[in-house]
Amino acid sequence: MPHTHDVAVVGAGPAGLAAAVQAAEAGLDVALVDAAGQPGGQYWRHFDERWARPEDREGHHGWPVFTDLRERLYALRDTGRVRYLPGRQVWLATRDGDGDGTGTGTGTGTGGAFTLHLYPTVPAGPRAADTAAGRESVVARALILCPGGYDRQLPVPGWDLPGVMAAGGVQALLKGHRTLAGRRAVVAGTGPFLLPVATGLAHAGARVAAVVEANATLDWLRDPLGAVSAPGKGVEAAQYAATLARRRIPYRSRTVVQEVLGDGRVEAVRTVRVDRHGRPAGPGQETDADLVAFGWGFTPSLELPLMLGASTRQDVDGSLVVEVDALQRSSVGNVYVAGEATGVGGAALSVCEGRLGALALAASLGRPLGGTVGTAAIRRLQARVRRGRRFAGAMHRTYPVPASWPRWLADSTVVCRCEEVTYGELRQAHDDLGATDARTLKMLARPGMGWCQGRVCGFATAGIAACLDGRRTTAQDLRPLSGRTPAVPVPLGELAAAAEDTAEDTAEGRTGKDPWAGDGPAGRDGP
Repeated sequence: MPHTHDVAVVGAGPAGLAAAVQAAEAGLDVALVDAAGQPGGQYWRHFDERWARPEDREGHHGWPVFTDLRERLYALRDTGRVRYLPGRQVWLATRDGDGDGTGTGTGTGTGGAFTLHLYPTVPAGPRAADTAAGRESVVARALILCPGGYDRQLPVPGWDLPGVMAAGGVQALLKGHRTLAGRRAVVAGTGPFLLPVATGLAHAGARVAAVVEANATLDWLRDPLGAVSAPGKGVEAAQYAATLARRRIPYRSRTVVQEVLGDGRVEAVRTVRVDRHGRPAGPGQETDADLVAFGWGFTPSLELPLMLGASTRQDVDGSLVVEVDALQRSSVGNVYVAGEATGVGGAALSVCEGRLGALALAASLGRPLGGTVGTAAIRRLQARVRRGRRFAGAMHRTYPVPASWPRWLADSTVVCRCEEVTYGELRQAHDDLGATDARTLKMLARPGMGWCQGRVCGFATAGIAACLDGRRTTAQDLRPLSGRTPAVPVPLGELAAAAEDTAEDTAEGRTGKDPWAGDGPAGRDGP
């Protein structure tokens, strides 16, 4: 029988790193699984630690927090208190048949242990030797899921040309590989994340032709309490603004990229002023570029929480997120969720949520937390989480995805790049076949049915479905495009082996659930 850990933490970004360290220091037996070869996640992505230079820290906020957590993690690993598994991705999460896989949200449900089925990520660079080969699994009594998120993308005519990238991808190349994605860039979309991407490109030697922001930044004044809930963010914004001014980088608010132009690759963009709803309100203007970095916020990675049946809700920014209580407990017993999966709010908030979930789990398992000292620590973290959520809400209300963004699309605009589904085909499925919701659009026109399984086009397809039906996007539009089993692409041999294991368990009298049946959203809403 495999060793059963007290808790398995998935993800070693800000939330997962903090959760694993806090849980181990509270006396729990911890396994930490992460797809990357080194800790830090996307926010603290950095060049390989063995070859890092001091200048690689540039552009990283909260770096001392990261280095402290990293050193504590390595010390806990070396003493055997954390089983650290980098370079592995969780493609399937199951629960023993002792329970029904659901709980009351108290974090102390009666279900059996969880099994995380792992598979190595694609080996890359000098850390490849650290990744495992072949099948692995981790068994734990509880989970803290910190899967993070990824760039939300909206289609525009020409967005499938080479030279168009997600803003996070551009930054990942800079931070993780010291590589410029282009020499003349336009950074476009909405939100504060456009600023570090633009300044990072400028520091690396690119010419940033413009930062194109869809919203009016003065909307912060509508929620002054939320704006001052994270005063450090105001200082960061001022530093970025100073860099843009010093380098004479134009910042165009209430403006969007209406079309990406080029023959075989990006050559220019056409921008246009918009009203507060995102409707074009002026003539277009062309700007030369060989790189377009689009950033429309982030979409949480919900594959594992949905696979286990966690309840969800729609957040202020329109994303589908996991619903948690004041101790980071999901609706599934012994499943805690922290970080961007509970709502996009930044690294500082994620660290607090990770620590809070770990302390709450340790308390539920009877670990000594210093009596009133431990209780006080939980309360302090809860207060920080509330402030962080208040700031995140203000940010999302200031930088929403424009309500009328589908009006930018031509019928020939590709929405789903995997299946090459165009906006015209989605309109036809709605008008001629009665596809009034995202799930029906998916079945009839195939968006989200390709290699990425809706990770790129899911949010856009849900928005288009709602827009065509004359209403706002709801959580019901988002759920069918968010659940995926398996959670990541794996070889067919891995699926066959999982089926054989299930058959052996049944033959030997064990009652583990069929991993493909699922009684959560992934099982109900699969194509």
